[in-house]
Amino acid sequence: MVHPAHPPDLSTTQERCYKVPDGYFGQYVTIGIFAVVGVALVFGTLSLAKLVRPNVPAKDKYTTYESGIDPIGRGWSQTNVRYYLFALLFVVFDVEAVFLFPWAVVFERLGTQAFIEMVIFIAILAFALLYAVKKKVLEWL
Repeated sequence: MVHPAHPPDLSTTQERCYKVPDGYFGQYVTIGIFAVVGVALVFGTLSLAKLVRPNVPAKDKYTTYESGIDPIGRGWSQTNVRYYLFALLFVVFDVEAVFLFPWAVVFERLGTQAFIEMVIFIAILAFALLYAVKKKVLEWL
């Protein structure tokens, strides 16, 4: 039992513990460790599930499922490319919003260089939008 007047010697305990590096890259090391462990867990559980699952191939498993109704005709149909382009444009401008809102919050502290960089970023996306309008990608019919 440790007497309150004599605290335990923590120097030996601290030497045995792993310390994250201090400074700028210390937080990145922690994030990297979590990322590696996360990826290992995902691939590990998927591999384990593949090893344990029963494998009973049947013809019915490869048919197209349509809410319990037997499919009529082929199970494949071609989708218009415009839907994919519209979705891609949505993702591009959604990413713009992800960058634009945090930048706007700290705009006053960033200075002139950050303002110029954001103007260039918005100009590139504006040209992309003009190109999409010119190619009539945003028209549904």
